[in-house]
Amino acid sequence: MKKNTLLSGALACASFATLVSAAHAAALEAHDCWVRAMPPSLPSSGYFVVSNNGDTPATLTAANSPAFGMTMMHKSENKGGTATMAPVDTVDVPAHGALQFAPKGYHLMMEEPAKPLKIGSTIPLTLTFADKSTLNVDCAVKSAATVGK
Repeated sequence: MKKNTLLSGALACASFATLVSAAHAAALEAHDCWVRAMPPSLPSSGYFVVSNNGDTPATLTAANSPAFGMTMMHKSENKGGTATMAPVDTVDVPAHGALQFAPKGYHLMMEEPAKPLKIGSTIPLTLTFADKSTLNVDCAVKSAATVGK
């Protein structure tokens, strides 16, 4: 009898955690995603917006695309007139707010393309959050000359 009680309790906890994660993911939405088309020998960059309609902040921990062998989150800053870029492990999405990955700010560095990118096509991107929830978004491939368009 005790074994069944422990099993029921564990299943209830797992179900609750799944419901909380699903509710958290439902509050998040990714949109306006695009990737710069670059020659295969150069890294590309990716941009998007994550909106959080929920009551709790979310933490973005990773981004991945089958179109690239490696995708890393970075942040560009201007410090004393010098532009710098550094990798970041996590980025917070505020409750009832948005996180924008855009030129000259947070962005994805996307390396080792599986094949050359074709302007006008789309590639899939998966965003992963600290609670293990994910968001999938299609990203438009745009010209390297595109800045914030």
